[in-house]
Amino acid sequence: MSDDLEGILLLDKPQGYTSHDVVSCCRKIFQMKKVGHAGTLDPMATGLLVILIGKATKASQYLMSLDKQYTGTIYLGKETDSQDADGALLRELPVPDLSEEELKSSMSKFIGDQYQTPPMFSAKKVQGKKLYELARAGKTIEREPRVIRISRFDLINYTSPKLDFIVDSSKGAYVRTIAHDLGAKLGCGAHLSALRRTRVGTFLIDQSYTLENLGRSNKSNLKANLLQTKAYIPSHAL
Repeated sequence: MSDDLEGILLLDKPQGYTSHDVVSCCRKIFQMKKVGHAGTLDPMATGLLVILIGKATKASQYLMSLDKQYTGTIYLGKETDSQDADGALLRELPVPDLSEEELKSSMSKFIGDQYQTPPMFSAKKVQGKKLYELARAGKTIEREPRVIRISRFDLINYTSPKLDFIVDSSKGAYVRTIAHDLGAKLGCGAHLSALRRTRVGTFLIDQSYTLENLGRSNKSNLKANLLQTKAYIPSHAL
């Protein structure tokens, strides 16, 4: 494909792929090197990954600042070192007899601006090293808390020990840390067992390609279905 191809592609990331894996697949499909993304998803997570093609990669910083929406499942009673299902079990605690009203009350306390400490198993860099690299080496270091905002944290369904939720959050919020902190608040521990990103700003998961569909599309269709970057960001960002 032409190196002057430019635009935004919405892709539904499958489970088990890193965001970098998806970018690599897109580079092969589009036959160009200048491909990036606007916000990482963990391998365990699925859902909306905003792929940037060509000159659209210049918009990465702006698009990464958009609010996100996720649906997922929190597993009560088990804490892991990564705060999600991919980690090693640290401890197991009995889950109290909780009503939906009690859960909703605890979840409501997460609404608003707050400080959140990034987990050790994350791609955040400290002194030039990614935290997960240190964590895999058995090291734990001090992390500076940062301000995040949670504007919605709703209970969708509860069948002990699993609760399904929907959350709207700002840039930089770790949903698995929200799960971990909710478990701490409830006194039984918890980890994130499933996560799906459904929205980034005004981009919706319903608008996205799957990797399978993307691979089957011809070049003209791919080009025609790229979203125009200038329609979604200020002109000065390009």
